[in-house]
Amino acid sequence: MKSEKISAFLHERIEERDFPSAVYLVAEKGEVILHDALGFSVIEPEKIEAEINTIYDLASLTKPLVTGLLCAKLLETGEINLNDKIAKFFDEFDEDEKREITIENLLTHTSGFTAWLPFYSIADSRLQIPNLIASQPLESKRGERVIYSDLNFLMLTFLLEKIYGETLDKIAQREIFVPLELKETFYNPPKNLQKKIAASEEGNLFEKQLSAEKGFAAKEIENPKSKIQNPTTVHDGNAAFMTGVSGHAGLFSTAFETYLIARQFLAEETILLKPETCALFRTNYTEGLNEARSVAFQLAETKDSTSSNSLAKDSFGHLGFTGTSLWIEPQTRRIFIFLTNRTHARELPFANINPARRKFNELAAEFLNSR
Repeated sequence: MKSEKISAFLHERIEERDFPSAVYLVAEKGEVILHDALGFSVIEPEKIEAEINTIYDLASLTKPLVTGLLCAKLLETGEINLNDKIAKFFDEFDEDEKREITIENLLTHTSGFTAWLPFYSIADSRLQIPNLIASQPLESKRGERVIYSDLNFLMLTFLLEKIYGETLDKIAQREIFVPLELKETFYNPPKNLQKKIAASEEGNLFEKQLSAEKGFAAKEIENPKSKIQNPTTVHDGNAAFMTGVSGHAGLFSTAFETYLIARQFLAEETILLKPETCALFRTNYTEGLNEARSVAFQLAETKDSTSSNSLAKDSFGHLGFTGTSLWIEPQTRRIFIFLTNRTHARELPFANINPARRKFNELAAEFLNSR
């Protein structure tokens, strides 16, 4: 079933070239209520229409859907605690400025680390990344303010791999994908699914510009075999450098299988966590700071969040750079998923689609309230 109002709105945004395609899913109390696909998942080198099972590069939705979920499982078993210092696991952080940084700081983006660095330009291998992060000066004191940073979830990647003793893709496969019987959720999706995957940006020109602004030499991170980025290659440069496997980006999935993972954050629906663990995701750990954050999520009470005023303030959500969005309203057990590929077939700058994300959530909540 689709909402004519939502689909008409998204069709309008496609016509205005905010994004070439969109797939949305809205669920309530374990039931999918709305699900539709619009536009073209691929425009170049050929046109392919988006379908409801089109696979998208979820970008930073990887942070809560994989890393946040796995960290919650370890918190349940006591293998980690929120107040554990990262220096307990990585000796390179045992120095004055970073000695007190905790796992909670990483999960809530209050470590003080800078937002982003092109590690593919400054490291020879993924194993050098923890040491390079440890060597970076902090932008603010620990716990002083929220600085949304990929570096936090890069460190959580290495923490998870150290504790589990294997790479994150294998951990996610065993702990999340297999138990949920996911068939279209991957790190490094197989090449034979290429035409089912929404295409991304050609050559990642955005990151090249950002690298240059930060004083780093440009480095080729696009697929060298094709003028158009291979859709099976993750858009994020650091994730690509890490062979496609990271805790900050790298996950590919459909709207429906994203929904199956999202249900794990609801106490009444989760099968991977204890129901009481789900309080982690709706609890504000950054009260009084510039942004309201829970474990791995932003909270709707954050000023100007894309949740819209239609969602309760303890709703929690996350965005992805490629044009993805997930919001969860725990009291009503509503899940709002909106996937686009805004970086495909467009010259810089990319469209700011936060108004569209906000409007989608408004219209979806309006639809549910009118039933």
